[in-house]
Amino acid sequence: MKDTTKKDLHVKNGDRVIVIAGKDKGKIGNIRKVDRSEGKVIVEGLNMVTKAQKPQPAAGIQGGLIKIEAPIDSSNVMIVCPACEKATRPSIKIIDGKKVRICKKCGEQLDA
Repeated sequence: MKDTTKKDLHVKNGDRVIVIAGKDKGKIGNIRKVDRSEGKVIVEGLNMVTKAQKPQPAAGIQGGLIKIEAPIDSSNVMIVCPACEKATRPSIKIIDGKKVRICKKCGEQLDA
């Protein structure tokens, strides 16, 4: 049975991340999509897989093999701090009643 509750993840859309495990380990990219229910993220240009696409003439889609980005588990990526350019686990602080992510290495805010 699937757990459909939304999880709090340490990453958001648009974050710059580094992959810390898997075939793309060490590569850096931006998060394009976050799936909170599955706990997965899609990173631009990373974890590329080949998919067979059937032609759909009504929609104007040509058939063939296409490359798409596959989801990566959120535990396999770390945020790259924009200030110190290092991979970091964010800490959470409440500032003016809002949760803000803070870089543990330099203390800068990760949320713009």
